[in-house]
Amino acid sequence: MSNLARYNLFDDAFGDMMKGFFVRPMAPMAFEGQPEVQIRIDVKENDKAYTVHADIPGVKKDDIKVDLDGNMVSIRAEVKKSSEEKKGDKVLRSERYEGMAQRSFTLPGEIDVAAADAKYENGVLDLTLPKKAGAGAKTLAIH
Repeated sequence: MSNLARYNLFDDAFGDMMKGFFVRPMAPMAFEGQPEVQIRIDVKENDKAYTVHADIPGVKKDDIKVDLDGNMVSIRAEVKKSSEEKKGDKVLRSERYEGMAQRSFTLPGEIDVAAADAKYENGVLDLTLPKKAGAGAKTLAIH
């Protein structure tokens, strides 16, 4: 008995090109194949607060802005990168990149904005966002 295989023109023509297209994130490129800065975050929760760790490498503390509004958190960082290769007094290559990295997300509950705290050290932004008192879920009794 022979082994029969189905022929599918779409798979042959586009299979390799489309494989993983909708799965892999696409990163915009800044210059010469170097990706622009992306803000990567970890969000943790306990009974009293949310803790956010955001990786923002190569950015100065003064160039980071955090906005809090209810349960919405927005992190923006102004990115300025430059590198220059010199040989003697002659510049052989010079690269610069300036832009804005931004990340916004919504937390399950409201934040006590007055008690929120932010620290930036070694490329990591740590946010401590206490939960607003009385903003928890409530189950109503039916009479």
